[in-house]
Amino acid sequence: PGQGTLATTDAAPQAHQQALALVKAMINAAKADGQIDAEEQQKIVSKLTDLGPQETAFIQEELNKPLNFDFFADITQDMALQTYAASLMAINLDTPAESSYMQQLAQGLGLDPQTVNAIHQQLGLAPLYA
Repeated sequence: PGQGTLATTDAAPQAHQQALALVKAMINAAKADGQIDAEEQQKIVSKLTDLGPQETAFIQEELNKPLNFDFFADITQDMALQTYAASLMAINLDTPAESSYMQQLAQGLGLDPQTVNAIHQQLGLAPLYA
């Protein structure tokens, strides 16, 4: 008895950690071309609902940080596809820097070119790998 509640509380911080990693992934994708434009900020914020002052501050802080991959540590294998897709949806993939970032992201997440191109196809975007 009582073990059920433990499992629930254990899952919550992990889910929170994964959600933060997803947000960081989207923000870093938007930073890849050197700047986050208003449209990209809007795309990211629109994916996040029910933001409290803490979350808003966290996002502002992340937006102001330099491009980094420190969120990789929090991404589990079963989140790899979701992380890549969310990052892709956060940007307009229209610069070499963004393409390069997405390739680094795919490698870091352990996604092969076929998988990556399949995600692009599902989202109606040109493939990343020719």
